[in-house]
Amino acid sequence: MSHTEFMQKAIDLAKQGVGWTTPNPLVGCVIVKNGEVIAEGYHTRYGEWHAERQAILNCQQDLTGATAYVTLEPCCHYGRTPPCSDLLIEKGIKTVVIGSADPNPLVAGKGVTQLRNAGIEVIENILREECDALNPIFFHYIRTQRPYVLMKYAMTADGKIATSTGESKWITSETARQSVQQTRHQYSAIMVGVETVLADDPLLNCRIENAKQPIRIICDSQLRTPVQSKLVQTAKQYRTIIATVNSDENQHLAYQTFGVEILVTKSDNKRVDLSDLLQKLGKQEIDSLLLEGGSQLNFSFVEKGLINRVHCYIAPKLLGGITAKTPVGGTGIPQLAQALKLKTPQIEIVGQDVLLDFEIEN
Repeated sequence: MSHTEFMQKAIDLAKQGVGWTTPNPLVGCVIVKNGEVIAEGYHTRYGEWHAERQAILNCQQDLTGATAYVTLEPCCHYGRTPPCSDLLIEKGIKTVVIGSADPNPLVAGKGVTQLRNAGIEVIENILREECDALNPIFFHYIRTQRPYVLMKYAMTADGKIATSTGESKWITSETARQSVQQTRHQYSAIMVGVETVLADDPLLNCRIENAKQPIRIICDSQLRTPVQSKLVQTAKQYRTIIATVNSDENQHLAYQTFGVEILVTKSDNKRVDLSDLLQKLGKQEIDSLLLEGGSQLNFSFVEKGLINRVHCYIAPKLLGGITAKTPVGGTGIPQLAQALKLKTPQIEIVGQDVLLDFEIEN
């Protein structure tokens, strides 16, 4: 097998950690000796062994002279676990083949340098694009210290997210809604605005067996979330945060009694300052945010340039209606030249619906 084939095996292993490693990256490792795979490992959960160490622990053979294929540059610093680079050197690994460079300032090139200084051959950028695609969330978070934001919405073929009377359940098929559950498992947190809470009283949990539950965040500038809402009543079961500019601690207490965390942000025209909110969430190691808000909250994120990715589900239905809501509302962007530009999407058929997966161009 070639370098690319062994690296592809490491990529496939890394994907098994989806949803569990945040705010750490997805990483896979394959160790090969005499042309045969003798050990495999991947980063299974945050705080547990990294992929290289897991692979070595899974190996019963002498690793002297072996080649390690790793999707991300090995770490060379002490964090929650010891450096992987030290262990690779200690075990007599001869060659390390790397997919992605690590942008973490604690690693960034230092892992490669340490390995080479120890006499290990290092081959870089094997399946770099595919390895990079594992970790857009980690790369964004480590560089900005703010969550990577995915805006998700479902609409009809004529661009409506509800009927003119406000009915929205369900625009898309059960298959598409199950796909969204997978995304909820993948992301650290999920956010809606208070208007969505008032209209739909959502639970916002991940309805997959043994899934990781996202942190639930309500953007509620003036604290209008009903105490009897599902989100408040289940806050001791699922971590729940209300982001607000209301600093009245007596009003906070009504929510805190049920386990809700109140996060007071800077004010932006008497509304939650979204940039400040993302910075505060980043400091809590919340590395990714699934935005499932209504059209007004969606526009607020678009207007501030805080979106990193868009998932647009399109159902084969037509609704019409001048007053029927569209996915991104607000006052709108006045000139085409100012539009938020999206890259050519990845297209997937999900049941009877279509998923357009866009990255933001800049």
